[in-house]
Amino acid sequence: MVSVLVKEGYESCTPVKYWTEGIVSKPEYLVERKGVFMVEMRDKTKLATEVWLPKGAVGKVPAILIRTCYGRNNRLQGYFRYAMRGYALVIQDVRGRDDSEGEWLPMHYEVEDGDDTLNWIAAQEWSEGSVGTIGASYLGYVQWAAAASGNEHLKAMISIVTAGSPFIDIPRKGGTLVSGTMAWAFAMINKKVNIENIVRDDWNEVMKIRPVKDIPRRVFGRDVGFWTEWSSHELQDEFWDKSSWYRLKHKIKAPAMIISGWYDDNGMGTTEACQVVEGYAASNKKVILGPWIHNANSTREVHNVPFENNCLRDDMDYLHQLWFDRHLKGMDNGVNKGNPVEYYAVGDNKWVGCNTWPPENSSLTDMYLTSGGSANTSSGDGSLAFEKVEETGTDSYDFDPADPAPHIIDMSENELGVPENYADMEKRKDVLVYTSDALAEDISIAGDVYIEFHASSSAKDTDWVVRLTDVDRSGNSIRLCDGVLRAKFRQGFDKMILLEPGRIEKYVIKTSKVANTFKKGHKIRLQITSGAENLIFPNPNTGSNFFEDTKALVASQKIYHGGKYETKIRLPRVK
Repeated sequence: MVSVLVKEGYESCTPVKYWTEGIVSKPEYLVERKGVFMVEMRDKTKLATEVWLPKGAVGKVPAILIRTCYGRNNRLQGYFRYAMRGYALVIQDVRGRDDSEGEWLPMHYEVEDGDDTLNWIAAQEWSEGSVGTIGASYLGYVQWAAAASGNEHLKAMISIVTAGSPFIDIPRKGGTLVSGTMAWAFAMINKKVNIENIVRDDWNEVMKIRPVKDIPRRVFGRDVGFWTEWSSHELQDEFWDKSSWYRLKHKIKAPAMIISGWYDDNGMGTTEACQVVEGYAASNKKVILGPWIHNANSTREVHNVPFENNCLRDDMDYLHQLWFDRHLKGMDNGVNKGNPVEYYAVGDNKWVGCNTWPPENSSLTDMYLTSGGSANTSSGDGSLAFEKVEETGTDSYDFDPADPAPHIIDMSENELGVPENYADMEKRKDVLVYTSDALAEDISIAGDVYIEFHASSSAKDTDWVVRLTDVDRSGNSIRLCDGVLRAKFRQGFDKMILLEPGRIEKYVIKTSKVANTFKKGHKIRLQITSGAENLIFPNPNTGSNFFEDTKALVASQKIYHGGKYETKIRLPRVK
């Protein structure tokens, strides 16, 4: 909750204007604690659920539900504003966390537990049966999980930087294991969150522990239940399917406000959320995508990449309130007017409104890779062009799992998608770099980027990492988006098909979403490599069970382009 001190007469110059001039529920009530209730789930497990009510409210009221793995008292007072405006406030510790019973197995029980909790709320004497949900990250994930139950009481969601399906988002992105999520995992090894476990000066040593399944035992002297369970399921089986709300997307009907950013490390979760609401009526969806990290709408500069002052929104809390007022109280407040999608175009540094995501005025435009056979490093001869390439060619590099190319982050910051400068990293021989000529005019993109390429490896399994950057006139190569894929999952995450060494295979990798204008004089650049140290654990290239492997091999990689090997990057160009 934010307090604003305003000189009398200047209210219209501050966010106070939204709350005084808009059609919005007024803060008419004191907040009354109803108590903590151990709510029984369908398997008899009881979850600690705290209820706060608007004191003196007449009749039954709609409810706002927050389900959290970080402790229900965390940021509690920030949610009181809903009770002050006539809503019941219900905050619950998810299964296995804080005061709730049961096993802590991230994402595993949230569809059923969310469904049962919604039904419990609707049955209370103070409840009029309509429930809205709000929360970020894991607190976003549990909303979509509850919605995936098809529960009729869920009438509105506010999804902020939500997590998504495990093999599309975290922790198994592209069939790899996201090492960057270790900081979060370490914070969650006990029943109560411990943020101190995130900050370490030995992350490099921790990441080199093998086998991977033994990391908690080697670091903390004991096994961690959810890590042991994760390590027992290498491919997407029934265990991982149960953690995917997206597989039940056909049941999701609740109106949704979706908020995320280009540098959110759970960005693929929001991509899935945007796909769910594609068919929604415009009045039932609102998508806001900014130049933000996972800690959304919080800074004007991300790792020395500055944005304009307008990149921060001062109306977000107000929009949240309007969304609930419209869909839970039926107030005609205009929140569903205007464009259902708003996104921030980096480079132009402005907000753009549209009707769909990706925008209706964007279409995939292809740029083709080519070289003279020496695309290694940014000083090589790899190039990108809009014209098809007839002449075939290849580029090669060796991938050593003991020395993978870095993904530039600070592990202790727990932000995995920051727009860092990769100019120095691109000097490595194990990174292929394909760069356009300096642009003669601005080129804007908005949407999902796809990289289609043909490759072979000397190994039975390996990883492919692709990254799109914007190269400015000074040679700074700023990350825009990236994607990863474990080769043995190239035909689906539910099946493992090892490579035949030397055989050419086609791959398609979808990156995290982006909106960027490459300015005149800048260059468009694509990196292809096989490692992303700090983001994913390096593939040992053996083809064996990754969680149990202690050996590693150097893989000789080859990228094919031109002629019948139509290797290209597909950009969502805005016309």
